[in-house]
Amino acid sequence: MAKGFNSRGMGGMGMGGMNMNMMKQVQKMQQDMAKMQEELAAKTYMAAAGGGVVTAEVNGQHQVVSVTIDPEAVDPDDVEMLQDMVVAAVNEAMRAAETDAANSMKSLTGGLGF
Repeated sequence: MAKGFNSRGMGGMGMGGMNMNMMKQVQKMQQDMAKMQEELAAKTYMAAAGGGVVTAEVNGQHQVVSVTIDPEAVDPDDVEMLQDMVVAAVNEAMRAAETDAANSMKSLTGGLGF
């Protein structure tokens, strides 16, 4: 038998204990991740465009919850501008939801890169 090794593994350190600890850590991370996903799904994110004349709200599941348009923003001769503001507000709200989810995941995994 090689020096420093025995039948229990490297340097007398049994792998069973390490595997159990690792499994417990993985299970805790899975539980924490499920809780985080529930919390994120319950959150809402709002963003505005056009100086606040258009607002969009999305939830943590990346679904549009509402779009609010100030009647003064409605110009029948410039519908394209209104459409652009709606798209901008929705996209910004989606980015906020995505950023929050990424930051939550980073804090959960400790920056492990998952």
